[in-house]
Formats: sequence, C-alpha cells, structure tokens
Amino acid sequence: MILNETIVSVALPVLAGELGVAASTVQWLTSGFLLTMAVVIPTTGYLLQRFTARQMFTAALVSFSAGTLVAALAPGFAVLLTGRVLQAVGTAVIIPLLITTILRVVPVERRGSTMGTVSIVIAVAPALGPTVGGLVLATLGWRAMFWLVLPLALAVLALGVTRLRVPAGERPGRLDVPSVLLSAVGFGGLVYGFSAFGEAGGAGGVPPWLPLLVGVAALVVFVRRQLSLARDGRALLDLGPLRYRTFVVSSTVIVLTFAALLGIAAVLLPLYLQAVLGYDAFTTGLAVLPGGLLLGLLGRPVGRLYDRHGARPLVVPGAAVLAVALWGLAALPVGVPLGVVIGVHVLFMGAFGFLMTPLLTDALGVLPGPLQSHGSAITTTLQQVAGAFGTAGFVTIATLASTSGEGLDAGGLRVAFAAGAVVGTAAFAVSLLVRRAPAAQPAHGAPEGASA
Repeated sequence: MILNETIVSVALPVLAGELGVAASTVQWLTSGFLLTMAVVIPTTGYLLQRFTARQMFTAALVSFSAGTLVAALAPGFAVLLTGRVLQAVGTAVIIPLLITTILRVVPVERRGSTMGTVSIVIAVAPALGPTVGGLVLATLGWRAMFWLVLPLALAVLALGVTRLRVPAGERPGRLDVPSVLLSAVGFGGLVYGFSAFGEAGGAGGVPPWLPLLVGVAALVVFVRRQLSLARDGRALLDLGPLRYRTFVVSSTVIVLTFAALLGIAAVLLPLYLQAVLGYDAFTTGLAVLPGGLLLGLLGRPVGRLYDRHGARPLVVPGAAVLAVALWGLAALPVGVPLGVVIGVHVLFMGAFGFLMTPLLTDALGVLPGPLQSHGSAITTTLQQVAGAFGTAGFVTIATLASTSGEGLDAGGLRVAFAAGAVVGTAAFAVSLLVRRAPAAQPAHGAPEGASA
C-alpha cells in the first residue's frame, strides 16, 4: 500500500503524454495521494479507539482494493486520480494501525528492532516505488502497476479478516464532525494551495494564496477546538503528545527528512534522470534500486543499535550525511556519469536509514498508552503533509526556475535540489537536540518536564 505513494512517479512523463495533461497537473497523482492521506489520517486517532483493529483493517483494504481496480480501468486522468484517492484512504488508515498494533503487542525492550522492520515498510516502500514503477512501465505498461497490486491486496484482505488479533483500545464518545471538517479544510487547503503554485501560479483558477489562507485559518480553529475538547476526552486528535519534548524534536526531524525523501529522492531525481540525462524509465528504475535496497537492509540492524545505544549516536551522523548528499545533488555538473548519481543516491538513502527507526521509536515510545494512537496519527499526518509539501514544493521550484520553456531543465532541477539541501541542513540542526538514551515511557498524565 505504501509502495503506491510513489510507484507512479517514474511514469509521470509517460502519463502526461498519454492522458493529455501538463506535467504540473499529472504530479497530482502523487501529491493528491499524499493530500488525501493528510486529510484522513487525523481521524485515525479516534477511529483506532472507536473500532476494532479487524474492522479498521477490513475498511482500509476494501478502499485500497477498490481504488486499485478503478485506477487500472481508468479511461482518463480524472478517473485515475479518483482511484488514487481511494487507494490513499485505505493507506491512511493502515499506517497508524500498523504502528499502534506494535505499541500494543511488542514489549518495550524489543520495540527498536521491531520498528526497524516498520521502517522498511514506511521508508523503503516509497523509495522503491520508482524502481518498481520503472520496471513495470518498461515491460507491461502503466496499467500493470495496478493490476499486479490488486490480487496481492485481495489476498492480504482475506488473510487479515481471518487472522488479525489485536487488543482493543479505549472506546471514546461520538465523532466530532466539526473537527473532521476543520481538519480536512485545514490540511487540504495548505497542500492544495502549495501545489497550485506549480500550475502557472494558479492562473485561470483559484489564486494559490487563497486556499493557503483558508487552510491556515481552519487549522488554527481546529487546534483550538481540539484543546477545548481534550478537557473532556472528546478530541478528534488529542494534541497531548506535543507536550513531550522527545516527541516534538523527533517528529520535526522526521518531517524535514521525509519531505526530502519523497520530494527529492522519489520524485525529482527520477525526473532528472529522464528529462536531463535522457535515460528511459527502465534505466531510471534500476538506478534508484541500490539505494532502496540499502535502506531496507539497514532497517533491523539500526533498530538493534537503537535498543543498545539510543537515538542520538545514530540520528546526528545520519542527518549530517543526508545533508551532505543533498548538497551533492545540487552540485551535480551537466553530463554527470550515471554512476555518480547512483552513488549520491545511495549515500542519501543510507543516511536516511539511520534516521527513521530511532526517530519514530523515540517519538512514540515516550507516550503513555492512551496517547499512542493519537501520537501515531500525528506523526503519520506530519509525514504525509511533509511528503505532499516536498513533492509539490520542489516540483514548483523546479518548474519556476526552469528557463528552457519546454518543461523542467537542468537549471531548474538544480535549484530545487539546493532547496532540498537547505531542508536537509535544517534537519541536521534540529537533530542536535535529540537525546542519547532511549525514551522511557512515563506514567499517563506525566509529560517530560520543562527542564528537558
């Protein structure tokens, strides 16, 4: 399911031609997927407490499978985008469910290594998306990217319905509908407005600043409402995790690095390989494969290192190398050999491999049980918003900075890579605040002290 966040990224140039839409429009197949997740995920903190894990799992897989079928049969861009939205709804539920399940059933002393496996899913799947998409596109065509996934989704649905057993969470009160609407308008307005800057500055349509302004206003009201409802235990998304320093610091680094992962490594780098260096989708897919494989191999070893040494010895060097790799992309000369690009990508993915597991485990491990599903919803929401911002933002920067008049060029992409390097440098600066020791889980209602 998470693989589908980026599986179509390598096919965007082909899809733009076949479906007759602009490059800035076709990127909505990726950013629209992330936008939908950002809208749905804030509700999952409530839903995971209100319904059983099996009920949530079934709903998620049904939505994802239906979306996959719609996308495979899509006659045009609008229907294909609809299928992607349905896929995203299911994926938005499954990620918090996965993390909450681990927090409920895995002992604290084994969470690092177990989260290492989770990091393979959350980070490696979107990283391998361009590889899988490129191989399938070159051999079977873009519709096969959905037809090949559908039987797997249906098989997993059948398995989960019969085998899934997870301890139930608390049962909250009624769903607060105004909070749902405010969340959708807030996150949706921000991502839509940001993405619209890539479409000729919103010419001929809604000015990009308008949805941005509406989104900010809605989120301000949303936050105030959640703080008020939390006093009675009725918040749609309990913001209590934000009282924990470890949660805030780790989540901030996750946001910055995830924006770079999806915006630069998963979207712009494949476009650079095709639009600037002239490689086909098949070669592009193979070029990003080594980095994705390295990220997968690092998952569990890094988790075990976290269990022994904590987050700081892993996160700080990882963030430093990640920033160096991003600056390396920005400095690539015209006509650079493919091997150099692959080497920089491997360096980036290797560095990212030292970040995701420690940060995610630290962020959620410090929370008491009643806040874990909400903490999971917050971190996952932030990841998807960051991914949407990264995808839309870096594509926008590359589009506005390109001067060839024929789409993205080397100069525009280099400017976007430099913007990604600035984000990576900011992630390194924040990583210096990460603590060394693994976060101990406090008693409910006792957040980390102000002295932290």
